[in-house]
Amino acid sequence: MKGIPSASRAAVVRQFKAPVCIEEVPIPRELEPGALLTKIETCSICGTDVHLWQGSLALKVDLPVIIGHEMVGRIVAMGPGADRDSIGQDLRVGDRITWTHTSCGRCFFCTVAREPTLCQHSRKYMYECMEVFPHLLGGFAEYGYVMPDSGRVRVPDNVPNELASMASCAFRSVMNAFDVLEGVGTADTVVIQGVGPLGLLATAVARIAGARRVIALGAPDARLDLARDFGADETLSVERTSHEERLERVRALSDGRGADIVMEFTGHPDAFAEGLDLARRGGRYVVVGQLGQGTTTIKPSLIVSKNLRVLGSFSGQAKAYWKALDFVSRHVADIPFGRMVTNRYKLDDVNVALARMKAFEEIKPIIEL
Repeated sequence: MKGIPSASRAAVVRQFKAPVCIEEVPIPRELEPGALLTKIETCSICGTDVHLWQGSLALKVDLPVIIGHEMVGRIVAMGPGADRDSIGQDLRVGDRITWTHTSCGRCFFCTVAREPTLCQHSRKYMYECMEVFPHLLGGFAEYGYVMPDSGRVRVPDNVPNELASMASCAFRSVMNAFDVLEGVGTADTVVIQGVGPLGLLATAVARIAGARRVIALGAPDARLDLARDFGADETLSVERTSHEERLERVRALSDGRGADIVMEFTGHPDAFAEGLDLARRGGRYVVVGQLGQGTTTIKPSLIVSKNLRVLGSFSGQAKAYWKALDFVSRHVADIPFGRMVTNRYKLDDVNVALARMKAFEEIKPIIEL
């Protein structure tokens, strides 16, 4: 492949909780049918990156790995048959894309259940050993390999890199959660637990979907202020109010019933029990943020006595990626997405960026390659 170097600089995790190393990783010289090679331009940092680095994920990680999974790249080489994205749009060298974890299309979950995010044979970026082909399966790298079974979506021209990379994980998870809910009605009071990137984006989607009222719960105050700019009618600080005070306020704002819909994006196990309390009888509760190994205590009788529908929402496939990118493209002028991007770092500064993310000093920092 002319003009493409033999190796790519990449941020490699060899040991949990240890400093991330910048290493030279081989670039494949041949592409499989359906595969793509991209020059990664931007990769935003996700809380999951921090959990992986710290070894606290519930998912299997095959060290050493290239960390990072919210990447946008420009196509530099194409394998046979890779000339269309998952939506059917033409692809060519020079196009920007985001891409998904793989799904086999043949197992029970891909076919009968039609839940490809649960694929029994899925391969996931950032979780696979970088010492074997195709090596470049992480976002904090100069080059990225798009596997043949990965979905891929072309980035609209009016969506900047930092928002496209954010759409490839945080926002696609939000869009998948709204699909799991099967809709938000104009009479619905929606409570968003968490005002990190996912919670802020969910606030915007609920607002645009026409929810009667959107209430965001979280901290610190600066993020609650941003939640209002993203469309929250009311915000409640989890630092300055008690559980009982939040429950009383949500009921007061919903004619005494509680929220029609509660959406959890915090990652804190104790938020789950509060979400069950906040939901009205017959309400819906979708849980997105619980990917860690933490535990909590709940009263299962609440689910039964309130006739709640408790729904898990994991990841998202190409449809969710496309919906996220389309939402950004349509609302980039009227929703302050760019305010979520708190800092920009170079690859050599990855340890600083991860440490600041771990300390909750960032909302959505990005690595620029």
